[in-house]
Amino acid sequence: MPAMQPESRGDNEPGRLTEAEPCRMAEGGSGRLIAIASGKGGVGKTWFAITLAHALSRTGARVLLFDGDLGLANVDVQLGLTPELDLSSVLSGRATMAEAILRHPQGGFDILAGRSGSGALSAMGDALLERLLHLLREQSQCYDHVILDLGAGVERPLRRMVAAADILLAVATEEPTSLTDAYALLKLTWADTPAGDTRVVVNQAGTRSAGERTYATLRRACGTFLHQEPPLAGVVRRDEKVRDAIRRQSLLLVRHPSCPAGSDVEAIAASLVAGLERGRRS
Repeated sequence: MPAMQPESRGDNEPGRLTEAEPCRMAEGGSGRLIAIASGKGGVGKTWFAITLAHALSRTGARVLLFDGDLGLANVDVQLGLTPELDLSSVLSGRATMAEAILRHPQGGFDILAGRSGSGALSAMGDALLERLLHLLREQSQCYDHVILDLGAGVERPLRRMVAAADILLAVATEEPTSLTDAYALLKLTWADTPAGDTRVVVNQAGTRSAGERTYATLRRACGTFLHQEPPLAGVVRRDEKVRDAIRRQSLLLVRHPSCPAGSDVEAIAASLVAGLERGRRS
């Protein structure tokens, strides 16, 4: 699917990428791989990944956003980008990962785009998947955080990428089907990596308290049947400014910097940064 044409450009001009800065080793070793996944589509996962990458970059962190929704990539679509190189270029050997990574100058973070509509990626074999993960780990030495925007569902490639990550942020909404599918995602990923650092993000919540009640429902189900209770990473409130930013193919924190949803994502980013700093001091 080609990138949609933005309705307006001006100060919030989408569609611009520049060459990434030369790699400099992340302080304290390799950056953390943060997987963002959901049990079902339509929960705002990719928008959240983009906004989290931007929020983390605003703290001064060096951030890579990797579009790992294998086969249905759409980070480039949401941002109105048309990169010449992408993940398929790397996997085919036409480019190195460093060559395919580009900087979003307005957001201050780097992007490795996927290839929308490439069904072959969603069915990649074990050897190719392991090569991709090895390349990501190597590249993570240049960053503080590597955000993996993964697809919805519980297929094997997704679970393997979650298992390789340092943190899983499982995104759910108040809808019963979203909670059911988020539970299935947690059940299967915990079966693969029982000790993984897993947290829940409730997106599109009517209010913060409503989001906390949604989280409590999921937490109780996990505690009762899976004997683990994932902590709450944060609640992101429903906000019409999000729809506007997506429609304009713009970054929310640029177009509407003080809106409720943006503030909520920034709070989650601040919590992740604080956790990283605590880990470095310990």
